[in-house]
Amino acid sequence: MAGTLAEKVWDAHLVRRGADGSPDLLYIDLHLVHEVTSPQAFEGLRLTGRTVRRPDLTIATEDHNTPTLDIDRPIADLTSRTQIDTLRANAREFGIRLHSLGDADQGIVHVVGPQLGLTMPGLTVVCGDSHTSTHGAFGALAFGIGTSEVEHVLATQTLPLQPFKTMAITVNGACAPAPRRRTSSWRSSPRSGPAAGRATCSSTAGKRSVPSRWRRG
Repeated sequence: MAGTLAEKVWDAHLVRRGADGSPDLLYIDLHLVHEVTSPQAFEGLRLTGRTVRRPDLTIATEDHNTPTLDIDRPIADLTSRTQIDTLRANAREFGIRLHSLGDADQGIVHVVGPQLGLTMPGLTVVCGDSHTSTHGAFGALAFGIGTSEVEHVLATQTLPLQPFKTMAITVNGACAPAPRRRTSSWRSSPRSGPAAGRATCSSTAGKRSVPSRWRRG
């Protein structure tokens, strides 16, 4: 099957190809959830009488509003505490696996997936956060999505998306010590322009193997 890795993953998860400019419909393998972009999505399910389509493919962790000290005490900030409590209530109601404060596997949502072995090559991964694309360092096709899209994935385990363009960035010559994926992006941006990467899945090639901790973002 011809194509880039990202294109192959896309085609393997295609539920329905869009016609006349409408988006394709992709199946989602892993949905990561946190307390900031999920409350309205769960409320949307509640108002329409829907359930979570695949709770076994959905994992939640308390992330953005969690303190780093005194985690055994009530969260002082009211807004943060409300969002955390709401996530816990929604996880119980809809049968979602949740890693709460004090759980050994609780942590930054973008770290939890790879750390628990949930993010793997060839999977489609979504989360209501813009940093989700960092899972691409592990060979996954990952997207940051908005709250309405979070609700759509919860309800259907699919996501409508327009196909992306592809771009190859080839770095010739020896890499400097500890190269980073963003270093090549920064150096190529002035030449191609910032708009060149819009709606584009780029791949970086070079002479040296780059560890995942340097490849991501």
